[in-house]
Amino acid sequence: MAADTLSRVFAALADPTRRDMVARLSAGDATVNQLAEPYPMTLQAVYKHLKVLEDAGVVSRPAGPQPRPVRLEAEVFDLMDKWIERYRRQAEERYRRLDAVLAQMNQDTTTDQTEQGSAA
Repeated sequence: MAADTLSRVFAALADPTRRDMVARLSAGDATVNQLAEPYPMTLQAVYKHLKVLEDAGVVSRPAGPQPRPVRLEAEVFDLMDKWIERYRRQAEERYRRLDAVLAQMNQDTTTDQTEQGSAA
């Protein structure tokens, strides 16, 4: 996935209304009117949110007669997951190295205190 696409996906999901739409679509397809029901906004505003999600590849609406269902494109989450997982692994590795250094420092301190206690 190109970085631009990933940026569009994250930007699209930065909005809480769009994240809520994605959460609702994870339960199943819905029409635009069904998606619009809980939001205190115009249908035109809902269409604008859906356009952002469509442009990012998060949802799709197949061609055909109205009402067309809005579908969640789950493959986008695999791409996001790969990106997130790569940096999560790097951060965990960095913490493991820090843990090893701290454990070695703790062991060195304990050894020094034991040697000082034996010499006294």
